[in-house]
Amino acid sequence: MENFRENQSEVLEVQLSAELAAKRDALLELLREFGSCVVAFSGGLDSSVLAKAAQVALGDRAIAATGFSASMAAGELETCRELAELIGIQHEVFPTSEMENPVYQQNPPDRCYHCKSDLFERLWELAQRRQAAVVCDGANWDDLADYRPGSQAAREKQVRSPLAEVGLTKAELRQLAAWWRLPVWNKPATPCLASRIAYGEQITPERLAMIDQAERLLRSLGFEPVRVRYHRGDLARIEVPQDALSRFLDPALRAQVAARLKELGFKFVSLDLEGFRSGGLNVLVTEMSPPAKASRQ
Repeated sequence: MENFRENQSEVLEVQLSAELAAKRDALLELLREFGSCVVAFSGGLDSSVLAKAAQVALGDRAIAATGFSASMAAGELETCRELAELIGIQHEVFPTSEMENPVYQQNPPDRCYHCKSDLFERLWELAQRRQAAVVCDGANWDDLADYRPGSQAAREKQVRSPLAEVGLTKAELRQLAAWWRLPVWNKPATPCLASRIAYGEQITPERLAMIDQAERLLRSLGFEPVRVRYHRGDLARIEVPQDALSRFLDPALRAQVAARLKELGFKFVSLDLEGFRSGGLNVLVTEMSPPAKASRQ
């Protein structure tokens, strides 16, 4: 919590435009109409803004809930706990079981659908126990144009997406987070570790651990954002910002990274010359025949 308090003091002073203030007010009014809710809370920018809005609008009738499994990067669960405490919202933590689903393990293009289906079922169970009327996720307006099989699960499970419903974009959410003095206002996206594994390659706890430790090494060396993508044959494809690619001209750095990743279990270590890009594996979706649920996205 101390780190969050320190980061909170570094949040930029932001004045909301009239348009953004109107969207904020629409978000709060929508949440008040729910009466009570459970927020799917990952500790990222989107769900943090939603959790803060829910706390402001509903007080004790709002609950943030975090599911965890082997696909969660080290330290993220503790981050969720600290951030929920800072926001002042009730927080529930529970294990998820997507890793027990054979279809999820096979890692099809609609992998996220199977993960989200499990998560939303558990959130509704929590909502029923706590007598909450609505389950919400942090999908925003920009997400509607992206390949997101999890949105199908949200529709099937009758999960609401208040940020998208009032038209809030990612850029606007960063401004709103800063206005609410949330220390995640400039936090890079932190999708689950399974998103680093190329579609069609088996998801295992061992591979997830390899990826997690490899990314932790690169972050310790000053690379952020960073992704270590897993490809067939235990090949690691490293993505770092384009302006950081030149650092790998240093033979000592290359040797250090390659040696450590091979210790972790990778047989080949490569650097993506195009640099970091969110959703870097989605290009493979067009090369495969996605299941029916993915094809409807």
